[in-house]
Amino acid sequence: MSRLYCGDCLELMRSMPSGSVDMVITSPPYEDLRTYGIDFSLSGEQWVSWAVERFLECYRVSRGPVFWVLQGKTKGFRWSSTPALLMADLHRVGVNLRCPPIYHRVGIPGSGGPDWLRCDYEFIIAATPTGKLWWSNNTAVGHQPKWAPGGEMSHRHADGRRINAQLSKRLPRRQSARPSHERADKLHTKTRSDGTKELQGYTVPSLVNPGNVIRCKVGGGKMGSRLSHENEAPFPESLVEPLILSFCPPGGIVLDPFCGSGTSLAVATRLQRASIGIDIRQSQIDLSRKRVAEASAKVELFV
Repeated sequence: MSRLYCGDCLELMRSMPSGSVDMVITSPPYEDLRTYGIDFSLSGEQWVSWAVERFLECYRVSRGPVFWVLQGKTKGFRWSSTPALLMADLHRVGVNLRCPPIYHRVGIPGSGGPDWLRCDYEFIIAATPTGKLWWSNNTAVGHQPKWAPGGEMSHRHADGRRINAQLSKRLPRRQSARPSHERADKLHTKTRSDGTKELQGYTVPSLVNPGNVIRCKVGGGKMGSRLSHENEAPFPESLVEPLILSFCPPGGIVLDPFCGSGTSLAVATRLQRASIGIDIRQSQIDLSRKRVAEASAKVELFV
């Protein structure tokens, strides 16, 4: 089920109860790079102040993660730094930020200008309630370990030497030696506070954590729906899907307060999650409704 509302997301979210959705994923206007037909023209610190207010409402209404996909702008050989400024302001007011995932795609040719590197990524500013998430499945889009089991797991001393660098019985004792690569599982004992021994171990997982760089293909035929191109700045379904699978439980609610072309809502529908979409333009609400209907038809086709 998807509910769509046309209006200012700040006002509409203020009417929502705290913790009433399971996650938020959205992409706000990127400063004044586009006016979106509503004369949106904020940039720099003005944009950051505008964004902080709306992010905080997202943070309040979500009992799970909040994800904002965004990038700053470069003008006159200077980056606006707005993603970093937004994160700094959110941190200062007590928002529990998480290490931001990265949305990676091949950037627009020439986006580096005549002297800089092409921009191939966007930040995904992420925040969660304090403490461990009440629900997550961080290997939902994981894969089997890429390599065969390797050597025993080890970390390093402050000087860079591996803890178990001298423990191998199969390799000569030398500074660069590492233990056998025949197995990755490891058993060892830990002394309890009462002096008794406890056997502990590490077992190779069946699925590995996929990491926080989400690599996507974009452009014609890669976005998940032709309808997405009726919006000025759509993101691909392949960006949204791993986040919803990992952080919104089946039957949960996904909120997108800048729903635009309805990508988040369409993916939520396809993955059998409910969704709420907000946009200030009726044209985008109508477009989102088409996307949700399209996704619903696909679900019915395979049920």
